Amino acid sequence: MKKIDGADPIAQSADIVSENIAHLKAIFPEAFAEGKVIFDTLRQLLGDAIDDREEKYGLNWHGKRKARQLALTPSAGTLRPAPEESVHWDTTQNLMIEGDNLEVLKLLQKSYAGKVKLIYIDPPYNTGGDFVYPDDFSDNIQNYLEMTGQLEGGKKASSNNESSGRFHTNWLNMMYPRLYAARSLLAHNGIIYISIDDTEVARLRMACDEIFGEENFVASICWERADSPRMDADYFSTRHDYILAYARDIQEFDVIRKPYEGDDIPEHFNKKDQDGRLYYLKPLRAMGGQGETRAARPHLYYSISAPDGTEVYPKLEGGGDGAWRWSRKKLAANLHKIEWSKSNIGWSPSYRIYADESSGKPPETIFYNEDVGSNRTSSVEIKALFDGVKVFDTPKPIGLIRKLIEISSAADDIVLDFFAGSGTTTHAVFEQNVIDGKRRRSFLVQLPEPLAPDVKEQAIASAFCQKLGKPSTIAELTKERIRRSANAIAKLNPLFKGDLGFRVFKLDSSNIRAWDPNRDNLAQTLDQAAEHLKTDRTEQDILFELLLKLGLDLTVPIEAKTIAGKTVHSIGAGVLIACLADKIGAKEVEPLALGIAEWRKTLAPAGETQIVFRDSAFADDVAKTNLTAILQQHGLETVRSL
Repeated sequence: MKKIDGADPIAQSADIVSENIAHLKAIFPEAFAEGKVIFDTLRQLLGDAIDDREEKYGLNWHGKRKARQLALTPSAGTLRPAPEESVHWDTTQNLMIEGDNLEVLKLLQKSYAGKVKLIYIDPPYNTGGDFVYPDDFSDNIQNYLEMTGQLEGGKKASSNNESSGRFHTNWLNMMYPRLYAARSLLAHNGIIYISIDDTEVARLRMACDEIFGEENFVASICWERADSPRMDADYFSTRHDYILAYARDIQEFDVIRKPYEGDDIPEHFNKKDQDGRLYYLKPLRAMGGQGETRAARPHLYYSISAPDGTEVYPKLEGGGDGAWRWSRKKLAANLHKIEWSKSNIGWSPSYRIYADESSGKPPETIFYNEDVGSNRTSSVEIKALFDGVKVFDTPKPIGLIRKLIEISSAADDIVLDFFAGSGTTTHAVFEQNVIDGKRRRSFLVQLPEPLAPDVKEQAIASAFCQKLGKPSTIAELTKERIRRSANAIAKLNPLFKGDLGFRVFKLDSSNIRAWDPNRDNLAQTLDQAAEHLKTDRTEQDILFELLLKLGLDLTVPIEAKTIAGKTVHSIGAGVLIACLADKIGAKEVEPLALGIAEWRKTLAPAGETQIVFRDSAFADDVAKTNLTAILQQHGLETVRSL
């Protein structure tokens, strides 16, 4: 039985660096020796793709290397469940997580990497007084707890004043690692939308080009946030903000459009297939822009077999290598839409675009406030929910986020917002699910940033929290917004049976005790180390850390059963079985092991089952060895202890 300690990879979030090295080694095994990268060999293998010039194009700032390292450093924290603050805990698939969003994004990697369809964030615009970054990153979890007043320590969050010598640098150092960590959560057909204003839009665009890839830029949306001009403007009255949109993989992403119907079908749908469906043809070769060349998109340069067996590659009109619009994977799934034509220069493939399928008018890059709402709209929406009090200064209107959700997600997709603020994203998900009957899931992350009653901009919000009898933090207002919006929607739509709940989790240090010896009292340290788990944590805390660190969904069903007088938990229909009893005696080992083996057989999970026990529960090593042996005799090989 292998023991899980604080240094075990299972006790930490995903190790992105190790995963990157493994991917690189799989492609270029000859560039490795004794587990290390041989850069000279790698340079030879990549040829002209390596740019080692001292001066090169890109966005650079002081601290960029540290920001990237910060994103790649695993988190040893955990998310502790708070059922008492949740709504419909037992049935909901939605999450509301309190914590530093960088640490939370790291902790979500094992369970949700590649599973999030849509990310929307409204980060600090860096206008001179925003909360931007903590003063110290030496211990992220400890620093977070002190910064938010959960531990005494005096660390503070810094405001990034315009007078700062590193005004833009501080903001980039805050944003870069969070965007980097968010990218790996996106599904291959996913998209991220980022609200921003003129202050940082240029730097954000360059940072996103680097993180997501310039080729994955989708659009720069202009949102008309103001209903009327400001007559006191010095030069121009600014009425808009931006929303930058980047796909994880532009070849896999599609905007959802409403199909054309009847007389609305445009004339260019001038062909019919054998079933009478209208369509038109579009060349499969990319045409126009930098993305049409092989150099820009080398993975889209490959051969396709023409009807006579000729291998056809994408070629530019003026000569040279081009690129297809589709990846190999997308082509394989859509071969039935391909049509071939032949001219004096050879075969050319095109693909059908059906009027009743994708069609529809694509969304435009200008969002007018009459369609999606304005700042005035959002103020009215907030006051309606919060008894006439404006507890948030600059929330986004529900209609704005709902439009992004409508055109970019469907079915049971996950929608994530890790700068949750006013909680508009979850409210918008609820409303859109009511409208189209989908079952999207909403994940929010919000820092429990303290609200100061003596600060003018925070006094109203702080007073409202006190009126509710809640801690004065932004996260408390976020949760209250979700509760109130859910109640309002349920009242207006009594027949709606969708999910209007959410599970609350809170960032904290791991339940697994780290080895931190007190050299002035080693005897006491050794005595405390005998219990590997922190004594102030509940069984539920430990169970959810297991879910998180083993890569299971945080809303997966958990079933409990008494076996040999001990409570045993089955998580995910037997994917994980945990017995966290304080004591397991020698006489209890056999009936407990046999009972677990029988229950696992009844559950019949699709894959391997992992079984976890409390390490200090066993009377001695003999009991632990016997229990492991019995389980292994019944085909349960992966047995661990905490």
